[in-house]
Amino acid sequence: MRNGNDVNDLVLEILAQGVSDQRVLDAFRAVRRADFVPPELAASAYEDRPLPIAHFQVTTQPSLVARMIVALDLERTDRVLEIGAGLGFQAAILSQLCDQVVSVERFPDLASAARENLRRVGITNALVLVGDGTNGAPAYAPFQAIIAAAAAPMVPAPLAEQLAEGGRLVLPIGPGGHEDVTLFRKEMGRLVRLSSVVPASFVRMVGSHAFPED
Repeated sequence: MRNGNDVNDLVLEILAQGVSDQRVLDAFRAVRRADFVPPELAASAYEDRPLPIAHFQVTTQPSLVARMIVALDLERTDRVLEIGAGLGFQAAILSQLCDQVVSVERFPDLASAARENLRRVGITNALVLVGDGTNGAPAYAPFQAIIAAAAAPMVPAPLAEQLAEGGRLVLPIGPGGHEDVTLFRKEMGRLVRLSSVVPASFVRMVGSHAFPED
């Protein structure tokens, strides 16, 4: 892993991890990760690694974000649901690729910080809600794509319900700490597993349709 100093270094690292989708790479060039990390970690923003944030959460490693988003195969007209806003970086990347992003974050202070970060950089097509991400965002459904930044033992039923027919869902499946990031597609009203995207480690998805509070 290179120690990145700017966005170009980060994009080179993402390329080195096998991501070649030009639209996704351009989205990473357009969004400064330094605007979406804690100020004291800004010097590490362009390293391809997770960074700690409040509530014992972490930001997702950028190359992993890229690989998960590539798997969604987004169209510009898509509406995307994100579970786990963090500080807003993944939502910002998604906002470059589709018309609307709806993100659900369970911690109010993180949701507020994500909103402010997105507002500060002029992103207007990403909405951050506070709530139980395992319930999705039914008021904004259906979604052509759903992506989660936390691990669940299986796909929460509300997320499957809110995915549009033909839509894609990327979710880390596992116990929290050792996951198979998995791609699903909705076919004839049911989720079909298409492929394993990448092995990875994620924090647990806490909510009524995933893991309970510790």
